Amino acid sequence: QVQLVESGGGLVQAGGSLRLSCAGSGRTFSSYAMGWFRQAPGKEREFVARINWGGSSTSYADSVKGRFFISRDNAKNTVYLQMNSLKPEDTAVYYCAADDSGRYPPPDYDYWGQGTQVTVSS
Repeated sequence: QVQLVESGGGLVQAGGSLRLSCAGSGRTFSSYAMGWFRQAPGKEREFVARINWGGSSTSYADSVKGRFFISRDNAKNTVYLQMNSLKPEDTAVYYCAADDSGRYPPPDYDYWGQGTQVTVSS
């Protein structure tokens, strides 16, 4: 089991950047595939990005491709989401998630963080 804690959210102007972090507990963090999701007010949660166990494979939602970049540092039990060229429509609560099914891409995510708010002003 892993516990996830996100940080790095905040208020930023359109065009700006933020880097989110997700710290995981436990000694087996490198065995989890990781993902970032977001949920805007009144909307369903949506996929943003994912990364495999070693960081060699990533994928992104079309809406963030070329602007957001996911990475991980297994020595620090942390996954990151670098968000550049932010737009007001990126405003949402961002969640990280972990999957230990051993499959990639993960069929589902078993563990979720509490979320961090990102607000982009126009």
